[in-house]
Amino acid sequence: MNPPEKLARFLLEGDHEASWETVQIHIREGATTLALFEDVLTKAMQHVGVLWENNEITVADEHLATSTCDYILSKYQHYMRENKPVMETGKKAMFLCVQDEDHYIGLKMVHILFEENGWQTKFMGPNLPLEFALSAAEKWKPEVIGLSFSLNYRAGQLKEYISRLESIETNPIVLLGGRLLLTHDFTKFGSEKTRFIPTLTQLAEWFDLERSGGTRFVK
Repeated sequence: MNPPEKLARFLLEGDHEASWETVQIHIREGATTLALFEDVLTKAMQHVGVLWENNEITVADEHLATSTCDYILSKYQHYMRENKPVMETGKKAMFLCVQDEDHYIGLKMVHILFEENGWQTKFMGPNLPLEFALSAAEKWKPEVIGLSFSLNYRAGQLKEYISRLESIETNPIVLLGGRLLLTHDFTKFGSEKTRFIPTLTQLAEWFDLERSGGTRFVK
C-alpha cells in the first residue's frame, strides 16, 4: 500500500489522529506544502474517488473522507501559521465554488498556498450564488478571485461568473481551477485575463509569474 492509499484508508475511517500523524511524517521528511498537497493529499482523495466510482465505498464513506481531509487541511494551515510565518504582500485573494458545486478540497488547498505566499485570503467555500460572490468581492476588493467547479454540467455557469466577477471596479483576475481542466478546454468561458490553473504545480508557476509582474499578460 503506497502512502496516498494508506492515508486514504485513514480518511475513510475518519481517523483524525492517524491522518495527521501521516501528514506530520511527510513534514518531518521535509515535504513542501506543494508536494504534500499534490503528491499525498490529492492522490489520497483521488484514490477515494476511484473506490467510490467502483462502488467499493458509499457516498457516506466519501463524505467522511472529505470531512476528515478538510480537518487535516485546517490543522495544517494552523501549523503553518504557528511555525512558518510569512511576509505579507498586501494583496488579497478570495476563493469560492460556483452555485451547487460542493467539491471544495482542491480550492481549500489553493487558498492555503496563497496564504503561504503572503496573500490575505478569504475562503468562501462551496456553493456560493453569484450575487453573494459579487457582493463580497465588491466589498473586500481582492486582486484575485479563485473559482472552482468539478462537474461538466455546471460549466454553463462559468461564463457569467467569470464575466461579472472580472467586471467589478477593482478589475480582479479570475483563476479557474478544477479537475476537468485537465481533460477539457474551457477557455471559451473566460476572457483574455482569465487564468486556467488545472494543477497545484501550475499554480506554483503562476506565483513565480506574479512575483515577476507578468500574470496579467501570460497565459
